Amino acid sequence: MAGDADKAEARPEEEEQEAERTQDQEVEERLAALEAERDELLDRLRRTAADFDNFRKRAARDRESLVARAHERLMKALLPVVDDLERALVAAAEHEEAKLEDGVRLVARELHEALQREGLEEIEADGKFDPHVHEALLSQPSEEEEGSVIEVLQKGYRLGDRVLRPARVVISQGVAQETE
Repeated sequence: MAGDADKAEARPEEEEQEAERTQDQEVEERLAALEAERDELLDRLRRTAADFDNFRKRAARDRESLVARAHERLMKALLPVVDDLERALVAAAEHEEAKLEDGVRLVARELHEALQREGLEEIEADGKFDPHVHEALLSQPSEEEEGSVIEVLQKGYRLGDRVLRPARVVISQGVAQETE
């Protein structure tokens, strides 16, 4: 019977140790679950921060693009005015009407200066034909090297790095070949 008493005393200790082990496992499982939840929340937070940063950058690009488009629209609308003023200057010079010519020159100069302040630049049309900034309307035989711009029919303009209107030009075909 003494052995039975020892076994009875040993069982509560074993049960107590077993209960502690079970409790430790539950705590570890709960801790692992909380760590996994924390990691998931941190991942979501990082993704949200990255999404917000991308949104901020995209909004800044869109805003810059909108401003550039507004300038572009204004410049395109003013280009015919510049063309008309230049034609009037040519006509006035031929008829020797000095006062009209001076007035038109003043308006043209002021308009050109205003457009330049906004970033409008005239496209150079001297030298070799460049299809990125020139539009060839005609090609004619000439003494110039083949592909050279020999006459500008309409000036071209760019705003920043964008071509608003290509320069319309006549290009050289090279020296004319005589047929016998």
